[in-house]
Amino acid sequence: MKPINIGLLGLGTVGGGTVSVLTRNAEEIARRAGRGIQISHAAAKQYDADSIQGLEQIQHISDDAFSVVAEPDVDIVIELIGGYSPAKELVLKAIENGKHVVTANKALIALHGEEIFAAAQAKGVTVAFEAAVAGGIPIIKAVREGLAANRIEWIAGIINGTGNYILTEMRDKGRDFDDVLKEAQALGYAEADPTFDVEGIDAAHKLTILGSIAFGMPLQFDKTYTEGIGAIEQQDVLYAGELGYRIKHMGITRIKENGVEQRVHPTLIPERRLIANVDGVMNAVLVKSDAVGPTLYYGAGAGSEPTASAVVADVVDVVRALTTDPENRVPHLAFQPDALSDISILPMEEVETAYYLRLQAVDRPGVLADVTRILGDAGISIEAILQKESNDNNATVPVILLTQRVQEKFMNQAIEKIEANENIQDSVVRIRVETMS
Repeated sequence: MKPINIGLLGLGTVGGGTVSVLTRNAEEIARRAGRGIQISHAAAKQYDADSIQGLEQIQHISDDAFSVVAEPDVDIVIELIGGYSPAKELVLKAIENGKHVVTANKALIALHGEEIFAAAQAKGVTVAFEAAVAGGIPIIKAVREGLAANRIEWIAGIINGTGNYILTEMRDKGRDFDDVLKEAQALGYAEADPTFDVEGIDAAHKLTILGSIAFGMPLQFDKTYTEGIGAIEQQDVLYAGELGYRIKHMGITRIKENGVEQRVHPTLIPERRLIANVDGVMNAVLVKSDAVGPTLYYGAGAGSEPTASAVVADVVDVVRALTTDPENRVPHLAFQPDALSDISILPMEEVETAYYLRLQAVDRPGVLADVTRILGDAGISIEAILQKESNDNNATVPVILLTQRVQEKFMNQAIEKIEANENIQDSVVRIRVETMS
């Protein structure tokens, strides 16, 4: 049977890994796919030829990506350029030319997936994107296919390795955020501009995709609440540990009666939970569904060959389904296109969580009583208190409170009143708490 020809766009970290995996495991992949798979064309502006195993087997390499998507002999286009443009134009042109597409581009799918999937459906081709979320962890397939019998209740994940590495180093080695960030950049875990990682934008792209697949709703990145880890201080990591928690940068999506929570932010997780013990650059996704209960997916969330593993797996899936009626293929977003529900994303003020609060209070009698009264008036119950001692009169001391669950709008009102108290210095530090149960 004639081999399937791949047109590969991008020969960077993941592109190079894809070449290596496809060539090294060619025989095994062909046995699984039912026919040979080869990269016949590739395009890249620049690449390190010496570092890519199997590059010599590619027949045509140029710097013109549009010529690859127009090549009649190419059956499947793999887009590994990243970003919004020209990736979007290339993917849409490939679809227009009747080619299937595999991509690792989470930003592209999160923002333009609706348009891309509609174009693919109209042409009867597939767009596969397993590698767009959590690197080598097959979480898209697990939620879309493995859990198809279940009603998903919530998904919570550590889905950005850079942020997880920073928080792990802060906890294990007592280092400050800025110091660890510089090291993460030197090690290649973080980009020169780390905004997407540390501000949660990268995780929000991935969470948008997971939420859509879990709950059968359109992609809504613009409504995903996003908060970074730049304000986390070493003392917060320390106090969280004293209380039996670890701070993780979590993406959480949960279906409620009145809508869907979709949020990325620093979160205190009980240290006994498995996901609280996912360290370094590793990723993990915890899925709670009605029939099977909680399932945890753990592994490398980035890197050359881990991500290439998901890319090549998508290619194999596409090849297996080439002779399938397009109407009978697995839907892009798990649910049939005409069965998607326009579920609203809840504003953050309507979300209910518990809270960690750190106040810098003047060390004098009655101050803590004022704070607890403000919280009580707002209907907020206190779970635990840590108050550090001071030997100086009128010195300020940190006071740490753990609250029970309350809607964010009520916590916002209480924090505003606490900060207005003359005995409270600086802003109140607030980190949300989830038990993952």
